[in-house]
Amino acid sequence: MGLPDLTGCVSSDEAAKLLQIDRQSLYNLASSRAGFPRPVKVGRTSLWQRAELEAWLVEHPPRPKSRHRPRAE
Repeated sequence: MGLPDLTGCVSSDEAAKLLQIDRQSLYNLASSRAGFPRPVKVGRTSLWQRAELEAWLVEHPPRPKSRHRPRAE
């Protein structure tokens, strides 16, 4: 059995940075969101296809950060 093609793969840290989320959120999306790219497992390491993440990001742009107004005293 050969190794999977790892061309274009990025680490979990790099994938999270690309999506502008933390690593735990990346794993949560992968386990709970239909249509989210699945990692390629090499031993215990998760690798992600950059092209798949970028395509998902185009379809699901980041939400704008909410701006909290200071409370009136």
